[in-house]
Amino acid sequence: MTFHELWGTEFLDNSVERWTLALVTFLVTFTVLPLIKRYLGSQRRKWAESGGGQLPDAIELTGLLVERTSRVFLWAIAVFFASRNLTFTAHMERVETILIVALFWMQIGLWAMAAVRFAIERRRQRSESLDSVLKSSIDIILFVAGLLIWTMVLLLALDNLGVEIKPLLAGLGIGGIAVALAVQTVLGDLLASLSIALDKPFVIGDFLAVDDFQGTVEHIGVKSTRLRSISGEQIIMSNTDILKARVRNFGRMRERRAVFQLGVHYDTPAEALAAIPAAIREIVEGQESVRFDRCHFLTYGDTALQFETVYIVKRADFNSYADIQQKINLAILTRLRQMSVKFAAPTRNLLYVENPMPLSQTGPAGK
Repeated sequence: MTFHELWGTEFLDNSVERWTLALVTFLVTFTVLPLIKRYLGSQRRKWAESGGGQLPDAIELTGLLVERTSRVFLWAIAVFFASRNLTFTAHMERVETILIVALFWMQIGLWAMAAVRFAIERRRQRSESLDSVLKSSIDIILFVAGLLIWTMVLLLALDNLGVEIKPLLAGLGIGGIAVALAVQTVLGDLLASLSIALDKPFVIGDFLAVDDFQGTVEHIGVKSTRLRSISGEQIIMSNTDILKARVRNFGRMRERRAVFQLGVHYDTPAEALAAIPAAIREIVEGQESVRFDRCHFLTYGDTALQFETVYIVKRADFNSYADIQQKINLAILTRLRQMSVKFAAPTRNLLYVENPMPLSQTGPAGK
């Protein structure tokens, strides 16, 4: 057999020449494309490490998508170009089309998810104040985006394969109603998580009081939110229950209003009573990060003359307030002792009866 005859020998309805040309096309394509991908990725990393400035968003996103390109997708491209030189049966062509279309739309989905992550990261970099907000909602955003993206990818892939998606969409609509009724609790938590992500009533790190529970937000998930209580245990609450409750967010406090009362003895002279508000004001204004509001002789108590003092702590954390209140209490105690003013203590009056008459001596018989 001559070389020309061998070159023209057919195998699976294609000559050796066509098979050789297809193999060369496949090897060249599958070699060149990964090299291009590797080169573009290395150039992007060199630019970032050189400190020459941040790349424009379009170029940065393009480089990121190149790095997120799967080798399986590159293999599919090489097979596609190689198969243009070959002739297959209808069944084999159908199998090839299904594989290539599936791999193509899978890669589109991966690129779309990478673009969403890129957009979130860019927004975080441009606004550092939103970092905690994005951190708390990123899982929810990615879950919803992934659900939408992969649903669209599946429908478009089926449409490219010749499947009628209109009846499928109608069936999904009817089936979706049935599924929604069956898992309405889960869907309610999902919608509640979206509400938390969009409305942002709290973020990770905020201290919340939800009904009788208190704790710091550790995680905001698709179904539940996790709090770390003061005593150390983790509290897991569904997102729906949180939105239905009255939530007090102490993490949004900018300053803290403090109110305290003290009672002095009723025997205190009027001149000393008139001097107490000024003395307390001087003590409060002498503290750091404090704004004095008022101090008044407010009421006549059951056992004491009641003074009420209000001031504002310019820092929201409780430890700062407790330290300031302790200093104020000690200073007031020292000042009032110097002024010979006594604090009132609760008192009880008891009636003592001496030598009570025996019961046997009461009544007519005892007369």
